[in-house]
Amino acid sequence: MHTSLARLAQLLPPQPEFREKDWTSAEQALGVELPSDYKELIHAYGGSNWDDYLYVLEPSCPNDNYDLIEWEDQQTEALDSLWEFEKRPAELEDEGVRVIPWATTDNGECLYWLVRPGQEADHWTVMVNEARGDRWEHFPVTCTQFLASVLTGDLHSTILSSRFPLSVHKFRQLQPV
Repeated sequence: MHTSLARLAQLLPPQPEFREKDWTSAEQALGVELPSDYKELIHAYGGSNWDDYLYVLEPSCPNDNYDLIEWEDQQTEALDSLWEFEKRPAELEDEGVRVIPWATTDNGECLYWLVRPGQEADHWTVMVNEARGDRWEHFPVTCTQFLASVLTGDLHSTILSSRFPLSVHKFRQLQPV
């Protein structure tokens, strides 16, 4: 178990029910291998809501609104259109660099993996984009390190809500709507 996932389990123990995933199909749809800490996160928590604010996306999520593959398709299209009018963040200017969403918020902010050509998935870092704006933040940590560090207050985003995280953490698995 990744250290950051162990930190999350200390904060909020995972549900005893876990969901098996067809990672091969998900990775084929995305065209990349996904980070092992993310796979462990989904195995332990599934698509989930943290502190009534942050939603972790899941391939084939029971709640279709938070399906990782659908979000990747939508965000890729939206960002491709956006780059026609706005300057890309410096982290995204190199040839072949892309972002893949792994979480969103109830305000519409999106959290992405920064995917660089030739870089192993376990070394992907996190980028946060504000809802309906052009501000981006880059955090040189994995998705589970980001989530654990934000919940413990060790890491702070100026884009995410000032009311996140809650002082008493909440977690729930996403269910069909």
